Amino acid sequence: MEEKNLNAQESLEIITRMIQHTRRRLCLGSGNVCLLWGYTSVAVALLVWVVGFFSAHPGWNFLWFLIWIVGGTLSRHVERRSDDGARSYTDRISHGLWSIVGYCVLMGVALCLGFMLFRGANCWVLMLIFGLFVIGFAASMQGVILAEKSLMLGGGVGMLAGGVLLCCALSGVPLLAAWIIPLFMFSFVCMMIVPGHILNHKARKSHV
Repeated sequence: MEEKNLNAQESLEIITRMIQHTRRRLCLGSGNVCLLWGYTSVAVALLVWVVGFFSAHPGWNFLWFLIWIVGGTLSRHVERRSDDGARSYTDRISHGLWSIVGYCVLMGVALCLGFMLFRGANCWVLMLIFGLFVIGFAASMQGVILAEKSLMLGGGVGMLAGGVLLCCALSGVPLLAAWIIPLFMFSFVCMMIVPGHILNHKARKSHV
């Protein structure tokens, strides 16, 4: 009887360690990815702001694609480093969530290019609204998955900023780079950079 109780206790301890390891891996992996996309987005937005200040040519707006080029390339490396071969149901949900965001990016770019080429219309503000509202929503959902309040709140900031841009676009308020880009950078600090550091801190703390 005593041996049976000991085995049950050992099994419980093993399960507890596995849960703690999985949560630490998820936090560390999500934290690194958040920091990568957050700092990349802020750096590119700052570059666009500076270049746009010195150049009146609209072509500088294509610099925004650096976010997806740099972030998409480096995120694979970051994910490989944090991947220990184990894939949980939570991993699959997170992967599916951000895959949907990626597909939405491709559809948004295709729509904007189509209207620009065939109608001569500038619809690229859609991508800024997307970058704040949709990514903010995804960040909030990731916060729900990880039970991380900083991601939920940061995502809420992004959705609020995206809603402000959408209302301004619909009501005819001038969308000037002088306030749009700082709003974009502030939102990504709240959505990605701050939660990323918090997640990594918690992951290191749980490893001690």
